[in-house]
Amino acid sequence: MRRIGALAAVLATMASVGGTIFIISPTKVSSDAIRSSVVRSESELAKAWELPAAATFENRVAWQSNASMCGPASVANALRSLQETATSEGAVLSGTGRCWSGICFMGLTLDELAEVTRLKTKRTVTVLRNLSAEEFRRHLRLANDTKRRYIINFNRKSIFGAGVGHHSPIGGYLEREDMVFVLDVNRDFRPWLVERSRLFAAMDTWDGDRKRGLLLIE
Repeated sequence: MRRIGALAAVLATMASVGGTIFIISPTKVSSDAIRSSVVRSESELAKAWELPAAATFENRVAWQSNASMCGPASVANALRSLQETATSEGAVLSGTGRCWSGICFMGLTLDELAEVTRLKTKRTVTVLRNLSAEEFRRHLRLANDTKRRYIINFNRKSIFGAGVGHHSPIGGYLEREDMVFVLDVNRDFRPWLVERSRLFAAMDTWDGDRKRGLLLIE
């Protein structure tokens, strides 16, 4: 998620002048845009939380501590659901040399997030990019498998009309409705459901010179 839009994480630039810290934050998505762009009705979310893999998250998400930490927060949530030990941002990043200040300057790319994850689990970690729409659908059908966890890197602007790159776990796939359950680690967004085709379009975008994609932990 680097170049998450000039600073797809919280701080593209941080300068201290006369004791004052200036922070440049990503493009803001309004609450109205969030509400109108995705499904967050209690009944639909309750159904999504009952999906096999989603249930292992125990109906809760640990929010990212700042806008640059969506990648580590996503990994922490996914590993917690798998009963692993690195279940916080700090534990995920400890010893990796990444984001030592508590801020991931320019964010983490999908490949960087994979490197961090491999240091924290003995499970297989795979980067999936350049997927076709049908390949994406095939992976979503596997997203309900309790032995698999997917983290998606997507561009918020494609769904919400504003915003930049972001990482969040996929909670599962409601195949009959063709809706994907995204466990958004940003407290302002919270978990939501969206049509598969729209999420694919948001993922099928560029982050620098590489496409965004999925991180698979199995």
